[in-house]
Amino acid sequence: MVAEVIINSIVKNLNKIFDYNIPKELENKVKIGSRVLIPFGNQKKLEDAFVIGIKEKSKYEIKDIVSFQEQAFKKENINLAKFMSKRYFCNISDCLKLMLSPGTSTKNIENRIKEKNISFIYLIKEKEEIENDIENKIIKSEKQIRALNFLKDNNEVTFLDMEMFADVSRSIIKTLEKNGYVEIVEKKIKRNPFINKNIKKDTKRKLTNEQEHAYKEISNSIEKQEYGKFLIYGVTGSGKTEIYMQLIEKVLKEKKSSIVLVPEISLTPQMVDRFIARFGQDKIAVLHSKLSVGERYDEWNRIKNNEAKIIIGARSAIFAPVQEIGLIVIDEEHDDSYKSEMNPRYNAKEIAQIIAKNNNIPLVLGSATPDINTFYSTSINETKLLTLTKRANEAQLPKIKIIDLRQELEKGNRTMISTELYKAIKQNLEKKKQTILFLNRRGFSTFIMCRDCGYVAKCPNCNISLTYHRKQNVLKCHYCGHIQKVIKKCPECESNNIRYFGTGTQKLEEQIIKMFPNATTIRMDVDTVNKKNSHEEILNKFKNENLDILIGTQMVVKGHHFPNVTLVGVVAADSSLNIDNYKANETTFDLLVQVAGRAGREGEEGNVIIQTYNPDNFAIECAKKQNYEYFYNAEIHLRKQLKYPPFCDIIMFGISSINEKEVIEVSNFLYEKLKKYNINGLVLKPIPAPIDKIKNRYRWRMIIKTKVNNELIEIINEVLNSFYEKKYKNTRVIVDINPNNLL
Repeated sequence: MVAEVIINSIVKNLNKIFDYNIPKELENKVKIGSRVLIPFGNQKKLEDAFVIGIKEKSKYEIKDIVSFQEQAFKKENINLAKFMSKRYFCNISDCLKLMLSPGTSTKNIENRIKEKNISFIYLIKEKEEIENDIENKIIKSEKQIRALNFLKDNNEVTFLDMEMFADVSRSIIKTLEKNGYVEIVEKKIKRNPFINKNIKKDTKRKLTNEQEHAYKEISNSIEKQEYGKFLIYGVTGSGKTEIYMQLIEKVLKEKKSSIVLVPEISLTPQMVDRFIARFGQDKIAVLHSKLSVGERYDEWNRIKNNEAKIIIGARSAIFAPVQEIGLIVIDEEHDDSYKSEMNPRYNAKEIAQIIAKNNNIPLVLGSATPDINTFYSTSINETKLLTLTKRANEAQLPKIKIIDLRQELEKGNRTMISTELYKAIKQNLEKKKQTILFLNRRGFSTFIMCRDCGYVAKCPNCNISLTYHRKQNVLKCHYCGHIQKVIKKCPECESNNIRYFGTGTQKLEEQIIKMFPNATTIRMDVDTVNKKNSHEEILNKFKNENLDILIGTQMVVKGHHFPNVTLVGVVAADSSLNIDNYKANETTFDLLVQVAGRAGREGEEGNVIIQTYNPDNFAIECAKKQNYEYFYNAEIHLRKQLKYPPFCDIIMFGISSINEKEVIEVSNFLYEKLKKYNINGLVLKPIPAPIDKIKNRYRWRMIIKTKVNNELIEIINEVLNSFYEKKYKNTRVIVDINPNNLL
């Protein structure tokens, strides 16, 4: 028998099938989906490979597979990886690695994460016999006696327990083992990410008429075992999660599993808490990057072994090895984080749709501000629209007020907080209510500039200004991570007239502490959540300790439920309007409506103050009215005129190189190749990217505007293969369909 294998490699020229003979001793082990070790070329080191097909014979003279490692994939995983490889212009092995157990993607199979084993110590002599031996001085060591007395009083004791509570070292236990008093037994234990959670049991709530209608529509699809794509479009706080949980309860009764995707790691703990309260810990597994590799490995295996039936996680959880899938839910479906910006550049919503179709199950999308493309799909009957117009508990939507920052400047107010917002925060503090301040920029100042000659401190690796972080008193590049000391004298003209421009969350926090010295504040941005469980700790501290003010970036915007928050302040609504993207208006509208939705969720009146230099901007006006349909109708009309998604797709070629001449040469080569094909769309000439240098690599981009189909996918793959054949050493090319940004 002959195995068709894909080598586990990022090298583009190795993205092809190689034939290997299956030795007789491995014929019963090696199957489609097996992971094997093979000799390749003249290399002495064996290569890691995945078996994606088996046939009777090969037309080539072939080598033997050396060893079988594990049965890593099902046939459907292989088919999905093949589809993704073509669709997202990457190696099949890149896609298969997304479906491997966490910690097992390393080529060195011996170094993979394994089950966690703990040594337990047990008495093997009767207590009376031990007491006699102590009394008769057969055991004289004080430490041995202390260890035995501790073991008599406690069951299943670990070495760590002995060290911490009995002050007994490992060597003492080993001596007792040697003398026949104890035995040491190694047991496999599971790492539990919920170990410190103590959550009160929650019960199912009565659905409103709108919720009931949505539930029944999706429930019918579950009962009929048929694919259906549903959008639950509900205002913030309308009870979408309750519908998800009742649908999952139905799926559980049929002994099937569910996947629930959330966009931000910071949302995962809150969602997990709600699900544990309803379903208990045993049924739930959680997958996200802030877990340790060991925790992810154990969670993955719980899913694989059908021990966990509800999988909650970020984007990559869609690849979890779920047994008998019955439902997929994508919460906050409008969020850009469902689209991967790294290789493979997949869209989790597209993958979820393929899995749902293949398994004849419903796919449920939920949002208060649906993705324009998703909402458009409801108008052409690709998606069933289910609407929730009212908040749960009869809570009212918050009142929104727009503040023109230009007028604040005219009044002489140069702080980050307008007079109106200052008064509102002060009143909220007096009422013992909580406030959220949203600013989508981290750091203290956006950039440092010399006011004499105009010099701006830039990253030496990237063509981008450095951001000042006051706490560490350093300048940081948010693209490559470069850090350097603060500039006190201009390196160009040697002037001391250095000034800090722009605003960030650190600067906002400093001003708030000065304005309200008695208020308790906490900040949540990338700089404060870089440790394990830090998201959850910050959110729990704000909620449980009733801190006065939470300052944060978009991490604080989506999905969070804080009963005592009655005021939300948007410090600078304009930052997302100026991004180089056709989605700038949509992103701004989404952020403003989502952050406004954090206020007044428990019957209390909610107030939102949005500060902006563009009060007449259409997206900001629509956000003030909290009118998604009005925004959608105008935006979809504009996109149709300009031929933007959903009326066409944007395919971006990103070309980067350490050699500036080579990046230009490759860009023009790709353009000329594409022009030879009869592409029904617009192929724009390559130009330097808006940020034309990152990490010492020169960057160009080229854009195609057309509808993606199988023919176009084949053309792009052919063009890329012609580039790989030229073997440019310094240049990389990525192709991204409908990227989140065009930088």
